Amino acid sequence: MSEKKADLAGPGIGNYDDLEKILPNDYNALLSPMDTQKAVYAIKLYIEENLCKELNLQMIQVPLIVDKNSGMNDYLDRDGSRTPIEFHISNDYNKHPIDAQVVQAATKWKRFALKQLGCKTGEGICTDMKAVRKDYFLDHDHSCYVDQWDWERVITAKDRNLTLLKDVVRKIWKVIYNAGKHAQELFPALKTSKYPDFPEELTFIHAEELLEKYPDLPRKQRETEILREYPAVFIIGIGWILKDGYPHEMRAADYDDWVTETTSDDGRPMHGLNGDILVWNPVTKRRHELTSMGIRVTKETLKQQLEITGQLDFLKLPYHKMIQNDEIPLSIGGGIGQARTFMYLLRTAHLGEVTVSVWPRILKDICRKKNIHILD
Repeated sequence: MSEKKADLAGPGIGNYDDLEKILPNDYNALLSPMDTQKAVYAIKLYIEENLCKELNLQMIQVPLIVDKNSGMNDYLDRDGSRTPIEFHISNDYNKHPIDAQVVQAATKWKRFALKQLGCKTGEGICTDMKAVRKDYFLDHDHSCYVDQWDWERVITAKDRNLTLLKDVVRKIWKVIYNAGKHAQELFPALKTSKYPDFPEELTFIHAEELLEKYPDLPRKQRETEILREYPAVFIIGIGWILKDGYPHEMRAADYDDWVTETTSDDGRPMHGLNGDILVWNPVTKRRHELTSMGIRVTKETLKQQLEITGQLDFLKLPYHKMIQNDEIPLSIGGGIGQARTFMYLLRTAHLGEVTVSVWPRILKDICRKKNIHILD
C-alpha cells in the first residue's frame, strides 16, 4: 500500500537515473526545430478555433497573477504540497499593499469570469493560460512553466451528468485528433510508419473499474496497462476514495465534482463527474496525460469534498462564498495542456522541443546524449 500512496501525485519518475532509462535511445525528431515551431503554431491556431466552435466558447484574456486572499488560485491537489509562488506588492509605500500569487492554473478564476462576462447557458470561454508550478520534478513531460487551453462553459443543474461529460470529452478528442491530421497535411514528415497513427476513438473507463481490472497495481501502472490495450482513454471519477482506500489520484476539493453518485454502464454505483484524457505515447512508450476536466462543484458537493479533505476553512474565502451563495453559475470546464498536446501530435520525446522553460543541467546532458534537442 505504501507504493500506492506514493503514486497518488506527480509524474511517476523521481530521479534522473530512471528518466535516463525511459527516454528513447534511437530518437530522431521528425521535424527540424524551426518546422517544429511552425507546426506548434499551426496546431495552436487550429485547436483554439475549433475548440471554440465545438463547445461554443470565446477566447478571452486570463490572469497571470491573483490576489492571495481571493481563494482563486489552483492548489492542484488536496494535501497542499504544491504551493504557488507568492510576492508582496508594496503599492503606495505599503499603505495599500497586495499579497499576490502567480497562478498555477485558472481553474477557479474561469468560473468567476463566466459571471463577469455575462455568459448564458451553453456559452463559455477559452483562455491561453500561462502558469508556474515550482514543485514539479522536471522530467520529459513536466515543466515548471505550464501553458494550457483553460476553458469553462455554463450548464444547468439538469446537465450535471455523465452523458454531458462524455459528450464534451468526445468533442475535445475530435478537435485534438483532427489537429494532428491537420499537422500531418501541412508537414508530411509527420506521417511515418515508425509510429502508429492517432487513435480516432476514445475509450471511457471509470477509476473504480480500472482498480477492479488491476487491483494490485498502483495508479500510474494501472493507467499504463489500460493504455496498452486502448491507446486513448478517459478515466472518470478521479478524486473519490476507491475500494483500496486511496483515490485514483489526489484532486483538489474545490473545483471538480468527484463525490456525486453516478451509475456505471452495467448499473453499478460509481462516483464522480470528472476525469482525465490520457494517451499512449509511442515515442516515450509511456502514459501521457493531455487534459484534466470535469463538471464543477455545487455548494453542496463543495462542502462535502472540503469535509473529506479537512479543508472546511476554505469556505471563508471569497471564491468559495460565491459558490455557497449561488453567485456564480454552474459549469463544466478543464485545462488542455498545450505543450503536452504539441509533444504528442508532433511525436517529440521531450516538452523542451516544443516549448521553452528552465531545465537542470543533468537533464540537458541526458537529452544531448540521446539526440533530443531541447530549447534554451
